[in-house]
Amino acid sequence: MNEIEKLRKQIADVLEWGEAHQTFEKAVADFPAESRGVRPDGLPYSAWELLEHMRIAQWDMLEFSHDPKHVSPDFPSGYWPASPAPPNANAWDESVRQFRADREDLRKLVLDPATDLTAAFPHGDGQTLLREVLLTADHNSHHLGQLILVRRLLGIWK
Repeated sequence: MNEIEKLRKQIADVLEWGEAHQTFEKAVADFPAESRGVRPDGLPYSAWELLEHMRIAQWDMLEFSHDPKHVSPDFPSGYWPASPAPPNANAWDESVRQFRADREDLRKLVLDPATDLTAAFPHGDGQTLLREVLLTADHNSHHLGQLILVRRLLGIWK
């Protein structure tokens, strides 16, 4: 593996790190269905709202990174679900599945040697894939901490 490949792998890996905090997988694992839509006292969001917000924002950054015709949702309303609770029994699992799939697609973009990590997107205002990946990792990390806080306040974090 050459130096550029090592760098690409390190950048891609930042999307899944659990070195300084818990992983996404641990934060969403075994989350009781009856607690997913509960807003703990003093917090303005539920676990469902955080999960969907993370999924939507990550999806938006992924799509922006490879589709010049992508139109982002309205901000901020388009980045949050309409309700604190999942709309049906399958919504949580589907959101987790889609979050993981989009994260993997973003990793693949970074690992692709044909992708220039530092070239500005012609359809943006100077954004690069490197910026989008780092922004995604930063955003996910922030909300992952909030998701764990929700679990702690609900008494469902080990």
